Amino acid sequence: MKRTMIDTTNMEFSEKVVTIKRVTKVVKGGRNMRFTALVVVGDSNGHVGAGLGKAAEIPEAIRKGKEDAMKNLVSVALDENKSISHDYFGKYGSASVLLKKAPEGTGIIAGGPARIVCELAGIKNIRTKSLGSNNKQNVVLATIAGLSELKSPEQVAANRGKSVDEVMA
Repeated sequence: MKRTMIDTTNMEFSEKVVTIKRVTKVVKGGRNMRFTALVVVGDSNGHVGAGLGKAAEIPEAIRKGKEDAMKNLVSVALDENKSISHDYFGKYGSASVLLKKAPEGTGIIAGGPARIVCELAGIKNIRTKSLGSNNKQNVVLATIAGLSELKSPEQVAANRGKSVDEVMA
């Protein structure tokens, strides 16, 4: 996953908690309880990120997860009808997510973790299918990896030294 610095000033981000896990460590004096929170943030305008926060209390874990997500923002290339520009496979660990372009009016057809990422990225029309692992953390990261690798027709045309019409034909 490529990381580029995104200027977050003047941007309004919303956050969603995907999952909270209770982790127990058995020590000499008993059990230590801690919490892990997977948080996704996005501006509904082509920027999205995910982060993991760990702490003794749930609110603190969510806050840390949000901070981590803000550090890991990626840009998503959206087309004119708020969909992705082409089909793509996102992969992270053993989780794969198929991202398919959808026409206007389709809506977001996706499972829980992938749906949250697509909503916060500002995608309005997309079809996804989660393949392989159904671990929520890996599905979220696979979706973000796939969205970050998408290229707009303008970027492809510039790389090939052609016009946008030649690339789209």
